[in-house]
Amino acid sequence: MDLDFILAKRLAVGGGVWTLEAMAELSRRGFTHIIDVQSEFDDTALAAEVGLDVLWNPVEDDFAPKPDEFFERVAVYAAQVLAHPEAQLYVHCAAGFHRGPLAAAAVLCDLGFEPEEAMTLILARRSGAEFPPPYRLSLERWSLQRQHTAKL
Repeated sequence: MDLDFILAKRLAVGGGVWTLEAMAELSRRGFTHIIDVQSEFDDTALAAEVGLDVLWNPVEDDFAPKPDEFFERVAVYAAQVLAHPEAQLYVHCAAGFHRGPLAAAAVLCDLGFEPEEAMTLILARRSGAEFPPPYRLSLERWSLQRQHTAKL
């Protein structure tokens, strides 16, 4: 399974889960929840067969800015999941290099990381991960707006 842990055994990022066998492996490894941000395939049906819960939040890997709603859905779902100490969250796209790391960075920002810190941590842990400029700017914009809203 192509994945890398970002936060101990709580948060991992990686590539697509295309088969029931791969989904079962995630379950055996202790994962309880998935954030699937690929538009190519919805994991929900496969995950249900092995008892995993999925947020399918599809977005294109088109190097265009991503909407705040994308990040917000990721952050809200991840916060609910990670509130349970036994939960393990797998965040992924198709290849695990752009959209999955971007979503994982949103999770880290929601946990209190600054966007640059979140991206640096992911780049250190996930070989091949990249944050194209439009994705980076979208994450920074969302994080700044969220911080501003929280102060009101």
